[in-house]
Amino acid sequence: MSATQNASQSLPQPVQDARRHSRYLSRMLDCHPWLGGALTGSIGGAIDAAAMERFIAARESAFGATDAALRPALRQLRIWVLCHLIVRDLNCGAPLAEVTETMTVLAEVAIRHAHDVLRAALVERYGLPLSPTGWEQELLVIGMGKLGGRELNVSSDIDLIFIYPEDGDTGGKKVISNFEFFERLGKQLIQALAEVTEHGQVFRVDMRLRPNGDSGPLVCCFDMLENYFVTQGREWERYAWIKARVLLGQRWSELRNIARPFVFRKYLDFGAINAMRDLHAQIRREVARRDRANNVKLGPGGIREIEFIAQVFQLIRGGRDTALQVRPTLKALALLPERGILSAEAVQELSAAYDFLRRLEHRLQYLDDAQTHDLPGNEADQTLIAQAMGFADYPALIETLDAHRAVVSRHFEAVFGDPSEEDHSLDSTWAGAEDIDSVIPALGELGYRHPRAGAERLASIHASPRYRQLPNNIKGRFDALMPRVIEAAAATPGPDDTLARCLDLMEGIGRRGAYLALLQQYPQALRRVADLMSASRWGAQFLTRHPILLDEMLDARNLETAPDWKAFRASLAAELDALEPDMERQMDVMREQHHAQVFRLLTQDIAGLLTVEKLADHLSELADIMLDLTLPRCWSRIKIRHRDEPRFAVISYGKLGGKELGYASDLDIVFLYDDEAPESAEVYTRLAQRANTWLSSQTAAGQLFETDLRLRPNGDSGLIATSLEAFRKYQLESAWVWEHQALTRARFSAGDRAIGEAFERIRCEVLRMKRDLDTLRAEVLAMRHKMRDAHGSKGGELFDLKHDTGGLIDVEFLIQYLVLGHAHEHPELTGNLGNIALLRMGGELGLIPAELAAACADSYRELRRLQHRQRLNDLPSRIPGDEADAARRPVIALWARVFGE
Repeated sequence: MSATQNASQSLPQPVQDARRHSRYLSRMLDCHPWLGGALTGSIGGAIDAAAMERFIAARESAFGATDAALRPALRQLRIWVLCHLIVRDLNCGAPLAEVTETMTVLAEVAIRHAHDVLRAALVERYGLPLSPTGWEQELLVIGMGKLGGRELNVSSDIDLIFIYPEDGDTGGKKVISNFEFFERLGKQLIQALAEVTEHGQVFRVDMRLRPNGDSGPLVCCFDMLENYFVTQGREWERYAWIKARVLLGQRWSELRNIARPFVFRKYLDFGAINAMRDLHAQIRREVARRDRANNVKLGPGGIREIEFIAQVFQLIRGGRDTALQVRPTLKALALLPERGILSAEAVQELSAAYDFLRRLEHRLQYLDDAQTHDLPGNEADQTLIAQAMGFADYPALIETLDAHRAVVSRHFEAVFGDPSEEDHSLDSTWAGAEDIDSVIPALGELGYRHPRAGAERLASIHASPRYRQLPNNIKGRFDALMPRVIEAAAATPGPDDTLARCLDLMEGIGRRGAYLALLQQYPQALRRVADLMSASRWGAQFLTRHPILLDEMLDARNLETAPDWKAFRASLAAELDALEPDMERQMDVMREQHHAQVFRLLTQDIAGLLTVEKLADHLSELADIMLDLTLPRCWSRIKIRHRDEPRFAVISYGKLGGKELGYASDLDIVFLYDDEAPESAEVYTRLAQRANTWLSSQTAAGQLFETDLRLRPNGDSGLIATSLEAFRKYQLESAWVWEHQALTRARFSAGDRAIGEAFERIRCEVLRMKRDLDTLRAEVLAMRHKMRDAHGSKGGELFDLKHDTGGLIDVEFLIQYLVLGHAHEHPELTGNLGNIALLRMGGELGLIPAELAAACADSYRELRRLQHRQRLNDLPSRIPGDEADAARRPVIALWARVFGE
């Protein structure tokens, strides 16, 4: 028996079994006597970086501590690691994650070690590479593709890019430029890894992803890279740079800041779907040309399609949702269900297919250590692969493989299929829109009641210079959408108004290719847009002002999910913290997130899932969150601060104070502070000014709120921030009765809770003051008459829901009078419980007839509902009088009972 046979028989059983499915493993065991012992000692667990470094150190010691020892040490390391993985994968149940992570660590260790050895030799010859100001420069080695994503396969090449920070020269006796230094280092590093010697090679190195590819320089500096991204970067390069990861170099954060704006757009980028679709079409054509349908990576339903599904959503949303900037495919997929992008079932199916395809890919490569993804053509290898995958025969393997590929293809087509490729019956109607007389019958047949008005609007858009000057790619999307817009609007109640509103939106987004791509790609979003446009004029205008909210139309769960305000606040706070110190972006993000939450509530409201009261509660809580998140951002920007946390609070009045906020309500707020420091008045005035500006400024993302600060002590002539003691003194000694009326609907909204509690004590103290009822009645009536004269209807058949007799203001004045007049005897009236609860309490206390109080509460609900209906359609709060007669009667009756008029 030969020595080789004896050695083979002494190997652990998992190693012997693995030899049957890997000719490469068998050859390596025959060629390298040391390998069997190495495997015997390692296959019990994963190999980590420390073990690899010990292996290199031992081999370099054996070969001699010279540069010549580098190549054989690294190549023998690869032999050991790869053979170890073959055994672990085939016979020890190692999961896919262990295999890809170990290969990734092998590449990192090999690159780092080769770099350090080769750089030392160059520094010895040329000196350190330095910037013009004398700072030492480094080579940043960027891992791309599966290396960047920590997903390296077992016989993969590695995609690298070499970057250095700044131009300059070396500091040695023989001076060369930094470019020359790093170019030499890069070439030597490639050679150390990729050169084929008697020990094989470590990794094939692919540098084609660098700027300008093969025609570009091997290395480039930060400035050159940034300029390339701005002037020449292409869509497919954005896709490639998702996985970019710095393997070597300390200045990785600077590089990340250069690359991130190129890869991840600030706003939603649905145009990425079309770019990815084009890239995939090129790959499909290449696969077909080379007859590689059985390629598990590039073929239909293969690994690349799963990667594209994950990465297209990263490109679309990663700029706004930084969590999606992860590199590994499976981790990116796992984030999609919780965002409503893909279903949990779809992600589970794609993840299972990915695992199966990657394990199959590895078994194909285990055969001969070849960088192949093609299924074998000969029967013997087919049998080996089937057995290695745990199947009885090759047909059984193919059956499961085809099932996975069919699933991947189905999900891929769902994401990347182009709904606008099919002809639409209204294509000719839009193409001939300028011939109004030919369009009118088509609109009439669709059910439009005023087809001429619609036809004239379509003709106006088609003939406009704005439309004619659209770039061809955007014009193509616009043309594909318009017939579908006409059709979707026709299917809604009130199609004429819906079409007009939809066309406002289309004109607003006409040059925004990403939004057109979204509606083009997702017909269900277009249908939901049309439904919204039909249901609410205010909602239509809100969406047209903030088209970024179109993304909300994709997720049907927005109709079903109640807001989790605690989680929302924590998430937004974390996002704002991550954006420090970019104040402009923070302000935009707050506006975007606020608009998105308002829009979600709007969709639930239109669907009939929210009462007016519940909607107001949600909008009020959302406003409180925005106020509370604003204060610390503004405080951190006060240059001279005398304490870490401000003793400062926001007090809300009016609609927000009473938790009756509507969609377009402004915020009546007062700023209070309680701080004895000498500089406190000046500091808190600055803070109040900053906070007000933060809330009310128009930015690229719009406005958060209109604010009204006139309810502060002394109104417009008073200080913008008031000390707690000055506020108390003013309320007790100087405030008008109408200011005390306003105080009945005031509450702490944000900031220092201790100040909020102190404010509540002052509020209760003021409201519980004993008052002369006759004097109070006269003052309340005088103010009510003044308001009615200024804002009420001047006769006629219309009724103003807010200001006219028997309207909302009458209910509020009734309650305010009861609180101010009787809270000294009944302290519970000072609770900020809402008008309906206070009416009931007044009845229970015998201050007003209980039956009339209940009827008045019902009236208040109905009046608010009617007011809300008007606002949803952006209509005045005046309605035909007979529509509100029933609701007015109890209010008028209670008013007469309390005030005698």
